[in-house]
Amino acid sequence: MQVLAGPLLRRMTADRLTFWLMTTEAVTFDITLLQDNTVLSTLNTNQTAKYHTQLKAGTGLFIQLIDIKLDKALPTNQPIHYDLRLNGLDWTHWAEDLVYPNHPFPFFIIQPNIDKILHGSCRKPHHPSKDGLLRVDELLENTSPSDWPSILMMSGDQIYADDVAAPMLWAIHQLVPHLGMPDETLPCAEINSAHQLHKETAYYYARETLLPENKLSRGVIDQVFGGVRKPVFTTDTAQNHLISLAEVLAMYALAWSPKGWDLIFENGGISTPSDLSDEHAAIFTKQIPIIENFAKGLPKVRRALAHLPVAMIFDDHDITDDWNLTAAWEETAYNHDFSARIIGNALLGYLMCQGWGNAPEHFSSELIHEVQKVLIHPGKKHHDELLHELFRFSKWNYTWQTTPPLVVLDTRTHRWRSEKSLEKPSGLMDWEALTDLQHQLKGLQAVILVSPAPIFGVKLIESIQRVFTWFGQPLMVDAENWMAHPGSAYALMNMFRHNKTPQNFVILSGDVHYSFVYDIQLRGNKQGSDLWQITSSGIKNEFPQRLLDIFDRLNRWLYSPRSPLNWFTRRRSMKVIPHKPETTAHGKRLLNASGVSLVSLNEDGSPSKVVQLCSDGRDIHFRLSEQDATWE
Repeated sequence: MQVLAGPLLRRMTADRLTFWLMTTEAVTFDITLLQDNTVLSTLNTNQTAKYHTQLKAGTGLFIQLIDIKLDKALPTNQPIHYDLRLNGLDWTHWAEDLVYPNHPFPFFIIQPNIDKILHGSCRKPHHPSKDGLLRVDELLENTSPSDWPSILMMSGDQIYADDVAAPMLWAIHQLVPHLGMPDETLPCAEINSAHQLHKETAYYYARETLLPENKLSRGVIDQVFGGVRKPVFTTDTAQNHLISLAEVLAMYALAWSPKGWDLIFENGGISTPSDLSDEHAAIFTKQIPIIENFAKGLPKVRRALAHLPVAMIFDDHDITDDWNLTAAWEETAYNHDFSARIIGNALLGYLMCQGWGNAPEHFSSELIHEVQKVLIHPGKKHHDELLHELFRFSKWNYTWQTTPPLVVLDTRTHRWRSEKSLEKPSGLMDWEALTDLQHQLKGLQAVILVSPAPIFGVKLIESIQRVFTWFGQPLMVDAENWMAHPGSAYALMNMFRHNKTPQNFVILSGDVHYSFVYDIQLRGNKQGSDLWQITSSGIKNEFPQRLLDIFDRLNRWLYSPRSPLNWFTRRRSMKVIPHKPETTAHGKRLLNASGVSLVSLNEDGSPSKVVQLCSDGRDIHFRLSEQDATWE
C-alpha cells in the first residue's frame, strides 16, 4: 500500500479534525491522539467509519477525506501527536520521512487565536526558482512549536492546469497507468478518449489546437486574438494544458508528494520523447533538471503539510487562464463541449483535492455520490451534467472561525458581469456575494480577508489594464482587478466604509507574481477602520525582473504625491501608504522574490510584522513603521 499524497492537514479545530490523502488502495483507518505520552483519544476502525469518505478513482487511486468530530475538545496551543494507521500500518510503513526530529509521530497545534499566519500563491513546478514551500518546512523544523504560525493560507494557483511543462506532462503520463482509472470519452473530433491522449507524445506543445471551432468562438477569436486559434486557452503557454480528469488527479499527486515520482523513477529519470521537433526537444531538455529538482524537495513539502493546517482557494491557473474574466469568455468556453469538459475536469479535481477539505459540510453526500459515479464511468452523460452543476455551485467560499476570523473569498464564480459590453471585465464578486459578505463582517472587530487578486493593487499596472480594456483587449493583459468593474468597486468601498465594518482588515492576496504591503487608511470614517493589503506571490514563480523594475520606478514617478497624474486619478477618500521591503534599491516598493509571507498580528488584528521568506534563503522584512504616504 502506498500513500500517493498526504496526509495533508486541512481545517483543524479543538473538536473537529480534517485530514486528506491519496492512496493506491482502499483503506480503513484508526487514530490515536497524544499529548506528550498521554493518550487523549483513540478511535478504532469501526468508530472512524462514520467520519471517513473514500472515493475510488481507479484501481490504483483512492481519495480519502477524514473529518472527525470529537466528543471532547482537544487542548489548544500545544503539540498534539497523531498516530494515523492505514490498514493497521503506521506512518513508518507509508511515509518514512514524515516526522520531525525527536518526535515519535507527526503532530499539529490547534491555535484558535491567530498571531502568525503564512500565506502565498502561484506554485509553478517548472519555474527556475526554488520551491517556497521548502521554507515552510525549514521554519517548522527550526522553530519551537510554541512559536509556529497557526495556518498556511494558499491563496490560488496551487497547480497550473493550463501551463504544464512538457517533462511534467510526461511524468503525469507515466503515473496515469499506475492509477488504473477508467478511460474517459472526450468530446473532441481529433482524439476521442483519454487513453489515446495519454499515449506517445500526447500532443505535447500542441494541445491548444485540439479545441473545436464554431461560429460563436470564431467571432471571439477574430476580435480578441487577431485570428490566432485560442478561443479558451488564453495563456501564452497553453500548449500542454491538462485535459483529462486522470491528468488533473495525477498532477495533484505529483505536486504534493514524492511517492508518485518514486513510481515513475523506478526505471530511470525523465526521458525526452524521440519525435519532438528540435526546438521542442531543446525546451524539454532544459526543463528536465528544474522538474527533477522540484521532485527532490517534495519529501519536505509533504512533511510540512502534514503538520500545519492548510487553507486553500482557487484562482485562474488552478482551472485555466482568465477563467470567467469576461461574459464573452464564459459564453465561448461553456458553449464548447470540449472546453467545458477541460474546465470542468480541473474544477472537479479542485473539489476533490482542495475545496473539500476547506469546509466538508459545504459538499453534500449527494454531491459526493455523484462525483463517485463520474469516477466509475468518466466521459458519460452524467459526467458533463455534474460539471455543469459545479459551474453553478455557490459554496466555494468559506470562513474558519478563528480569532480574527479567516474569511476566504470566491472571486471566480460569483462574477458581476459588465452591463455595458460582453467584452469588458467582470467584477470579481457580484452584488449578492458582496452583500452577503458585508452581513458576515458586521460587528467584527478584525478580520483576515483572503482575496486571490489584490483588492488594492499597483496603480500603473491597473492603468495599463484599463487602457487595454478600453481598446477591447482585456484578455491580452489579464485585466483582473477589483477596480476594473465600477459596480463591484463601488459596492466594495461602501462595505469598507460601513459604520459597522471591522476595525482592522488584513487582506491576504497573491496572483501577481510579486509582493508588496499597503496600509490603506479611510478618511472621514468614524470608526477609523484600517485596511492592510498584504500580497505574496509566488511560492514558485516571479515577475520578469527588468519589467517589474520599470513598472516599480514608473509607478513611483507617475503617481507620487506631487504628481499631477496622481492628483487627477487618486481616490480622495483614502490614504495609501506603501511599506518598502528592506532591500538595497532606493525607494523600491515591489519585491520580486519567490517564497511565502509570514505575517504577525497584534492583539487588535493589525499586522505587527511582515516578512517574505524567500525560497533562496533570504528573509526580507517590510518596514511597517515607515510613513511614505500617497494620497489617492
